[in-house]
Amino acid sequence: MLGSPYSSDEYTTRVMLLGSGELGKEIAIEAMRLGAYVIAVDSYEHAPAQHIAHEARVIDMSDEETLTHLIDEVHPDIIVPEVEAIATSSLLHAKHIGSQVVPSVSIAQICMNREKLRVLAAEQCHVPTTPYRFAQSEEELLTGAREVGFPCIVKPILSSSGHGQSIARSEDDITHSWRVAQQDRRTANDGHISRVIVEALAPLDYELTILTVSSSTGVVTCTPIGHVQKDGDYRESWQPAHVPDDILMRCHDIARTVVETLVSDAQESGEKGWGVFGVELFVLTDGQVLFNEVSPRPHDTGMVTMISQDLSEFALHARAILGIPVYQESVCLRRNDTAYASRAVVIEGNGEVIFSHLSSTLASPHTDIRLFGKPEVHGHRRMAVLLGAANDINHARALTENMIRDMRFTVR
Repeated sequence: MLGSPYSSDEYTTRVMLLGSGELGKEIAIEAMRLGAYVIAVDSYEHAPAQHIAHEARVIDMSDEETLTHLIDEVHPDIIVPEVEAIATSSLLHAKHIGSQVVPSVSIAQICMNREKLRVLAAEQCHVPTTPYRFAQSEEELLTGAREVGFPCIVKPILSSSGHGQSIARSEDDITHSWRVAQQDRRTANDGHISRVIVEALAPLDYELTILTVSSSTGVVTCTPIGHVQKDGDYRESWQPAHVPDDILMRCHDIARTVVETLVSDAQESGEKGWGVFGVELFVLTDGQVLFNEVSPRPHDTGMVTMISQDLSEFALHARAILGIPVYQESVCLRRNDTAYASRAVVIEGNGEVIFSHLSSTLASPHTDIRLFGKPEVHGHRRMAVLLGAANDINHARALTENMIRDMRFTVR
């Protein structure tokens, strides 16, 4: 039931965000537009979604006891994980007390674990992936690397956004790669040794994201998004990514296959499996398409949809999780004769970030900006995203590149 955020409990849908960064902020806005009451949870104060949510809470979401207590206190109708560092045992508890976990507890557990996800994709869905092995020790890593071949890429099982990831170009690099996987992963302080996945380094031509939406009407896919990453983190994306028709068909097939399998398994256990999935794909120099990973939530690269689609990935996510149908027509580009681009604004320094001269940044038509409102930066941090539209991909990307050159900011 959807009424008003301040209706009686019977008619109010309470949505709890676990993770309240820039993606969570956009989800919160879209959910609030549909009448939901939003509780924004994060590990620090004044996270972006907390600026506009009805309630804000600050806890350690990886601590099972703390998160379980909060879930019992709030008793949300819907829980939306927006980060990986969450105690999934608490999500299982939430399911048992009647909360809808997005997309489901089982999907969250699989997608947060590279080993479970790779086994599902390669051995259950039978979609193509790079050759891979798993390792529990440096010795097993060396054996696995020899089997997949050098150069290879080493990643911790539980991490994201390039944390703990490295390339081993020879046996001499194995000790370093093992150390990076243990010390630089997101969960490095959990007191455990992390298993790792070692994958062959494929001859990559380019990467794609296929945003895939599961709703009450089934699974649909968005127009592919091209993107550039640096150190495993998003820097730039554009839509549409123009690819040959045969490759495009294989991309959509792989995305649907993986998401439909995840959703089917979730629904067999009594969960919805609804929401947006960011399916990451590799296109190799010989035209092969390989599955890489899937994020069970709106994807960084999908921020371009805030300008490219009538319904952004965040609007699609909110609709899907609230039980509103999402059709193939719902995920179309605004114009087929226009190209769209987004570019992350990553700032280095220590302190608060103050932006100025936005008038010059947005001087060109068909441009936009989202300032995330993060309280401060220590080291480097993504603080905003630039959006632009033009008559072709090159001009759209150049437009956002010029915008970032025109930006002015101060770290103090």
